[in-house]
Amino acid sequence: MKLIPLHKNYTALIKKAKKGNRRAQHELYQMFAPKMLSVCRQYLKNDDVAEEAMLNGFYNVFSKLESFTGQGSFEGWIRRIMVNESISELRRQKKLFFKDETVIENSLEYATSIDTTFEVEEIQKMIDSLPDGYKTVFVLYAVEGYKHSEIAELLQISEGTSKSQLSKARNMLQKTINNKNDVNYGAQ
Repeated sequence: MKLIPLHKNYTALIKKAKKGNRRAQHELYQMFAPKMLSVCRQYLKNDDVAEEAMLNGFYNVFSKLESFTGQGSFEGWIRRIMVNESISELRRQKKLFFKDETVIENSLEYATSIDTTFEVEEIQKMIDSLPDGYKTVFVLYAVEGYKHSEIAELLQISEGTSKSQLSKARNMLQKTINNKNDVNYGAQ
């Protein structure tokens, strides 16, 4: 029986790619492209635009590969580039704007359990239905694990705006979930 290593050591590939080895660059691209496309897709509703952002992100990855020092996760480093590229694309499309800085006091009051099981595609559609500002903050906070201070710096907004956008996104998602649950259970 042949064993396949689950975690490949990227060090040798990265060294070759830094020297301009196209085969090593292609291999790194093949390893990470599917996951990075899904990262871009979390921010961008259109699959073609998400793919373009991913390709631009990989251009940046290989252009800036010398700056990767080996400290921390290589995948995390690539992921951050993809997040930044997705946000840049939203800015280019002029879709990223934030309405106000009103913080909703009960921002932590949202359902933590859902009676209905949703498919991944259904959840993505719910998130896609959010306004781009709400969606971006929600994904950065809830999916990527950024802190409000980091989101504020990345998006060039105040921490209060970040908290407000997250609260509004959660409220909209909760209403969508409740409406779907009502329909599924015949409450309407």
